[in-house]
Amino acid sequence: MKTYSYIELENKFKELGHQWPKFHLVGVRSAANEKNKFDDNIYLINGPIMFRYTCTTNPGTHWLKNLMNPKGTAVLKPGQYVDSWKLGLHQGKYRALVQAKPITVYRDNNKNDLAEENGKEDTGMFGINIHRANPSAISSIIDKWSAGCQVLNNPDEFHRLLTACEMSGKSAFTYTLLREF
Repeated sequence: MKTYSYIELENKFKELGHQWPKFHLVGVRSAANEKNKFDDNIYLINGPIMFRYTCTTNPGTHWLKNLMNPKGTAVLKPGQYVDSWKLGLHQGKYRALVQAKPITVYRDNNKNDLAEENGKEDTGMFGINIHRANPSAISSIIDKWSAGCQVLNNPDEFHRLLTACEMSGKSAFTYTLLREF
């Protein structure tokens, strides 16, 4: 997966006509789209400072083959979701960024092991959160860690991202998902 500079991301936002808030999150979905792997990046933009973390923007194999929703597994549609996440509890268990506004997903319902952006679009409140995988170790396989959420595989990196969000003073967070460019 290519990593991007602050300027490259900012220029891509201008090209796409997206807002560039002072504090926001940017996910970049890998073009390789490796099955069941944390092969994506999430960037935390805080003024002129940027941090990059490894994540997945795709659901794991378990949920692609075992649908939670009869329409199909959620694959977040690339785009900008302004103020669509807030601090809260992921599944009532631990602090994370939880969905606060409707978002758009593709419904992947072919039950294979590859997350695809070719299903029907569905917009609504789906519990698509930004959270971590294993609480005490770096995860290498997505499997059940994501049913459509944006998931960091390193608990220390997730803690740093969440702490920055908590210290930002913001009550809502903008997340933009891009395809690798």
